[in-house]
Amino acid sequence: MLSKRIIACLDVRDGSVVKGVQFEGLGHAGDPVSLARRYNVEGIDELVVLDVTATLESRRALVTTIQAVAAELFIPLAVGGGIRSADDAAAVIDAGADKISLNSAALADPGLLTALARRYGSQAVVVAIDAKRDGARYAVFARSGTAAAGRDAVEWAREAEARGAGEILLTSIDRDGTRAGFECHLTAAVSGAVQIPVIASGGAGTFEHFEDVFTRGRADAALAASIFHFAEHSVADLKTWLAGRGIPVRAVQSAPAPEGRRAC
Repeated sequence: MLSKRIIACLDVRDGSVVKGVQFEGLGHAGDPVSLARRYNVEGIDELVVLDVTATLESRRALVTTIQAVAAELFIPLAVGGGIRSADDAAAVIDAGADKISLNSAALADPGLLTALARRYGSQAVVVAIDAKRDGARYAVFARSGTAAAGRDAVEWAREAEARGAGEILLTSIDRDGTRAGFECHLTAAVSGAVQIPVIASGGAGTFEHFEDVFTRGRADAALAASIFHFAEHSVADLKTWLAGRGIPVRAVQSAPAPEGRRAC
């Protein structure tokens, strides 16, 4: 069985990390460069940086922030927010990102997924799906959770895979920031519908929540923000606990000093 990944997320607005509940009430949660440096050392498997207001403000993700964060890392970096074209994607890759995360733009123009997958490879193209329970289904939302997309989460995940996406970043809007646990029903439904990895996001609060989403939710990776940003839980302790419960995880290794990484 492949190792499960633990991923930290930096929601960035105006160059600072922010965090809210259900995509609202965003408050300051730290400096992105300092947090990236800490995660690089602590053994997080990957880092995601989302410029949460770039789409709403019709601009690209902040390249200077991406460059500064990338300079601190020897782990994969995915960046999302405001990527609406091949040129936007190129700017993010040139700034040091290893993966591109698309949400609203992919919904508006699914062909962009195919174009980017052909240019960078499917492994570099992540589709972010923000979903909210709507009766027996899960409705997809765009524009940082402010606009219903008129799509079903499971159906959209299938199409995104067919269009060339190599990974799904699946966020439960209902659980976001609540620390009440991942939405395992949603995660399992999407994981069972696609062959590509699914990252579960929204609701992490305890070690048990990670175990639950890796087993009952069938997630390939789990993403969290608040519990890591405020040092409530150690990444190493989480991995040790999961390994003790029979969940395969990547070993925590001493990270090399980031000096010398080149944004390319």
